[in-house]
Order: sequence, then structure tokens, then C-alpha cells
Amino acid sequence: MRLAPYTLVSFLLAALVAPGAAAQQQERPPTPVTVVTVKAETVTVTSTLPGRVVASGVAEVRPQVNGIIVERLFEEGSAVKEGDVLYRIDPATYKAQVVAAEAAVNQAQVSLDSANRDLKRMETLRKSNVASEQALDTSLTTRDTADAGLQVAKAQLLSANIDLDRTTIRAQISGAIGLSLTTQGALVISGQTTPLAVIRKLDPVYVDVAQSAADLVRWKRKGAGSVGPNADTKVELTLADRTAYDQTGELTAAEPHVDEQTGVVTLRLTFPNPDEMLLPGMYVQVEMPQGVIDNAVLVPQGGVSRDRRGNPTAMVVGADNIVEQRTLTIASDHGADWIVTDGLSAGDKVIVEGLQKIAVGAPVAPEERAEQPAKN
Repeated sequence: MRLAPYTLVSFLLAALVAPGAAAQQQERPPTPVTVVTVKAETVTVTSTLPGRVVASGVAEVRPQVNGIIVERLFEEGSAVKEGDVLYRIDPATYKAQVVAAEAAVNQAQVSLDSANRDLKRMETLRKSNVASEQALDTSLTTRDTADAGLQVAKAQLLSANIDLDRTTIRAQISGAIGLSLTTQGALVISGQTTPLAVIRKLDPVYVDVAQSAADLVRWKRKGAGSVGPNADTKVELTLADRTAYDQTGELTAAEPHVDEQTGVVTLRLTFPNPDEMLLPGMYVQVEMPQGVIDNAVLVPQGGVSRDRRGNPTAMVVGADNIVEQRTLTIASDHGADWIVTDGLSAGDKVIVEGLQKIAVGAPVAPEERAEQPAKN
């Protein structure tokens, strides 16, 4: 069968063009990708725990004597120092009690002086056999009774002075004082349940967090030496608005008791609070060190995906810039990175951008990602 002239021409042109197209396809440049060169390092594993801020010192101001408040000498919400005068109670009644007690002391002193003079005379008469032994004993008893009466009078005077001094109510600790819960002219009673005001020490402050008892057992089994000399043991805190607190704290105490209802242990952390940014009752989150992993690599989370079985994988630039796939073992997260303990080695180049354009075995043109700015 004869071919039409135009069919023959088309066949010849296709035969000539096909080899050129194949060559052009083979010469396609490698796909550009962005990589991160990983390195081995010691990583401190942390866990995020919720907590509440607690004042490091709390003093509820209460009266120790009865009376009428005649003066308040502090500004609500201000800072007070230990010993500052906060309130004054009407002292008139207590001044009268002091005067009466002083008079009782003087009276007891006079009685004692008289008893001592009588005892001396009786001792002289007894030496001359003029007075009997019984009379001497009576004088001695009278003197001892007068001396005891003086001691009682002095104790009553001391008590009266203490009560008078307590009409001036002072701060027991230094800190920030809250609202006054009483007013001038109000009657207050010794030992009343309602405080006059509350003073809280805000620098430093405590943060109480709840940790799972199982996590605490694992940490104790590793021992204190598991932290290691190169580990970062600082405790970081995140405020309620999700911003980082600019001071670091440390673990200072742990409640030796597990809550039966929740199965958690309360840990107490101490944080400096010079600007009083942390207030009692505030909800916060802390990054608590849990242990240390040696020779781990940090991989950006954007460079890790999952295969069909759910295993974490990463694309790596291998020899001759050919793409390889690695199966990873991940211990935990660390900020925006994964802590990888197996599957990668120091110096591996993990692809973090351009993953949708590549496949295993494809050539690529790797470019190192620029250093990421530190997050405050």
C-alpha cells in the first residue's frame, strides 16, 4: 500500500524530532530544594506542665486586742516593710491598765520591803533568844509571799504593756498589701476570723505544678546523675498570654504525697519576680526538664512526614545529590524541632522545602537554609 505524501513527511519529521526531545528531557536540571544540615548534640527533654503562681509569703493582718480602729496608715496596694505601722486601735483603756499595773507593782514592792525589814528584826531577836523559831518562820513566809506578789504584779504590768503595744498593728513581713477590709471607727476583736488586710511577698514567687506520678518515678529511676554536667536544668515559664517570661526558675520542693483522685504530685518551683509580673493565682505553664539525650539530632518538624504505616520519615540528600528516604526514631518534640535518636547522623542534609517536587532517586540541587532568628 502506498502512503500519501503528507503521511510520509509527517513520519519522517517525527523520527527526526523524537531523539532531540528525549535528549532535552534527559538534560533537565536538578530540582532546587532547601536543606538543613543536622548535627549531633546533647538535648534536654522537657515537658510542659500547668501551674499556679503562689506568693512566697502571706501574712493576714489580724488584731490581737479588742477595740475601735482610730487610724489607718497605709495605701491600699502599696509596698510595706516589716515593722511598718498599719492600723492604730484606741489605746485609752490599755493605758489605764498599764497605770494600774504599775501601781500594783509599787504596792507589791512596798510590801516586800516591809517584809524584809520585819525578817531582819526577827532574825536579830532570834539570835538573842527573844523571839521563837515559829515567829522567825512566819516572818520568812511573809517575806516570800510578798516577793511572789511582786513577781505577779510585774507579770501583770508586762502583759498590760504588751496589750498597749498591740494597739499599734504592724506589718509582720515585707511585701505588697492588698485592700483594707476594715475602716476607721470599726470595732475589731482579738482572734477574729476576718483579716484587716493581707500582705503577700511577691519576690520571689512560687509556682506549683502538677506532674504525673509515673513521670516522677521514671525520673527518679534515672537518678539525679541522669541530668549530666552539660544539661540545661533551668525551668522556663510561659505566661497566660502565651509569651515567655524573661526570668528562669528552679525546682525547690516536691510534695511527698500522690493525690489519690488525680494521681499527680505537686512540685514547687521558685522564680524571681522583680517587676511583680507574676501575681498569686495566675495560671502559667512551665517547661520542666525530664532527662537528657546524648548524640541526638534536632530536625525541623517541617522536614518530617509519615509513611503509610505511620512511621516518621525524612528525605535526605545522599551521594551525588540523589534523594534518599530515611525512617526515623523520634524521642520527643523540642520547640519547632523533633528530637531524632535513630535514622540520621551528624552531617546529613534533610530536605525541608521543595518536598512536593521530588521523589526518591531524583537528582536535586540542595541549598542550605538561612539561619532562623532566635525566638524570644
